[in-house]
Amino acid sequence: MALYPINLNISGHLCVVIGGGAVATRKISSLLCCDARVRVISPEISSGIQQFIDKHQLEWFPRVYTPGDLQGASLAFALTDRPEVQSQITIEAKEHGIPINIGDNPEACTFQTAATIRRGDLLISISTGGGSPALAAAIRKEIELQYGPEYGTLVTLLRDIRNRTDRQSSSQEHHTFLVEKILQTNVLSFLKDKDWQQLETQLFEILPQDMNVDEIVQNVRGY
Repeated sequence: MALYPINLNISGHLCVVIGGGAVATRKISSLLCCDARVRVISPEISSGIQQFIDKHQLEWFPRVYTPGDLQGASLAFALTDRPEVQSQITIEAKEHGIPINIGDNPEACTFQTAATIRRGDLLISISTGGGSPALAAAIRKEIELQYGPEYGTLVTLLRDIRNRTDRQSSSQEHHTFLVEKILQTNVLSFLKDKDWQQLETQLFEILPQDMNVDEIVQNVRGY
């Protein structure tokens, strides 16, 4: 099954999670990272979910699912251990056009979540189409070793340069040229070691003279 990859802005949107176990805990953690408004419906919850509740990060309805619980949801997650309940949740979601992730039936999902690596605004996703989440997790662990926190800082740096380039020139080719030149340097080592002096020196050699390199570096340092 071919899945269409998409990055979805769910900030402030209601996401309803039916279930309170380990899988639900992982899904909720990812949702909260994206500033979603999370509602959990389950008579029992994990200690991890309880910690989210204690921090007032979500709302919990301590009961079983009932029809109508998905009203107003932008995303739904069916994560119970009862097949008949899973089926009811799926029917309600599809009747109302609500994208749903079904924990025990990947082929019936209208969307699936991927194994992800976050480095600031850099997001790397690995998916097996539901075929083997364990394989996706193993690949994620391999990639995590290659992409450290400095890559998130790099995105911040390149965004700042892009914004300044757009103000000076409408040429995408010009920005691409600058990025290629920067990536040919030791910029990642400078960011990893927080060697701001070397970073500034390198950028002075590459960026246009009318671009405020000192300000760019200061913005990155504050990231």
